Amino acid sequence: MMRNIYPILKKEMRSYFNSSIAYVVIAAFLIISGWFFYTSMAFFNMISFQAMQNPYLRSQLNIMEMVVRPLFSGNLTVLLVILLPAVTMRLFAEEKKSGTIELLLTYPVSDFAVLMGKYLSSLGVFIAMLILTGLYPLVIYWLSQPEWGVLVSVYLGLLLMGGSFLALGLFASSLTENQIVAFVIGIAASLFFWIIGWASTFTGGFLKELLLYLSVTHHFNNFRKGVIDTADLAFYVIFIVFFLFCTLRVLESKRWRG
Repeated sequence: MMRNIYPILKKEMRSYFNSSIAYVVIAAFLIISGWFFYTSMAFFNMISFQAMQNPYLRSQLNIMEMVVRPLFSGNLTVLLVILLPAVTMRLFAEEKKSGTIELLLTYPVSDFAVLMGKYLSSLGVFIAMLILTGLYPLVIYWLSQPEWGVLVSVYLGLLLMGGSFLALGLFASSLTENQIVAFVIGIAASLFFWIIGWASTFTGGFLKELLLYLSVTHHFNNFRKGVIDTADLAFYVIFIVFFLFCTLRVLESKRWRG
């Protein structure tokens, strides 16, 4: 199966880095996340200097609580909602608009191989984005003693959340031939699953549990605390598989319609 997926994956990765898409998205992610990190560290350092004259305040300082968790569980997840649909918007929409989707579906490879090749290429771009943020933990280590287990857990959570948004964005791209429409649908759908848990505050019982279960941020909470729960892992895997399955059904319907 991987033998069939690899040519699609290679083609899409080449397409990403032969155009400006990957560079623009990665640059935007690094610039904005870098600014968030810089301001968080600047605030932490300011409080640290003040704490030198205040033993109680010094005992309350915690770089994980003041920098790492707000940065990774709040600021970066918002960036994923906005930027990851830009990574996936062209994957099927461009093929439809140019008319190459029919040619692609006549290749001697399965729809599943086409789907996974495109999904893994977008995931590769996202992994590159995360790797380039590796400077942040190094700076934190230079200034303090971070909890490495929490950092590993947070990065795993980000990878799973990003993978979920990519699967959702890929589904959005399969629904239209307009990249802008795919981008907007991707952002709207990702934002929906990002904020859906907020409504649980005003509900109770089964509905509250359902809203929390569908919230990608709710399942990220344990990761940001350094806890890797199999229930949260299962949610993200199910979320990714479900939207990839929906995309596959769209591709198959396109094949049958000719």
